Amino acid sequence: QAQLVESGGGLVQPGGFLRLSCAASGINFSAYTMNWYRQAPGNERELVAGITSSGITKYADSVKGRFTISRDNAEKTVYLQMNSLKPEDTAVYYCHAKYGYLAYWGQGTQVTVSS
Repeated sequence: QAQLVESGGGLVQPGGFLRLSCAASGINFSAYTMNWYRQAPGNERELVAGITSSGITKYADSVKGRFTISRDNAEKTVYLQMNSLKPEDTAVYYCHAKYGYLAYWGQGTQVTVSS
């Protein structure tokens, strides 16, 4: 069955960086649009970045110029490079895979930006 497993979260100081990874299994990875969402306490889940099967990317305005999404179809992995992190980036980050009506979520990884 489909499975998405995130890793790379943790505690980082403001201005620091993290790289999140999401390893997929059980899906035709290269055909899927892959997204990163985040959810902070008391907030709705929001789209952070996405990358289509053809490599077209999109970003939330709040992360443009700081975050970069990429994918490795051979490794069935999507990445989120997060630079210049701010306290407001603190959230649980979720990997999401979508193809037509098919959609899957990972379990999430905590990112905390604090001094």
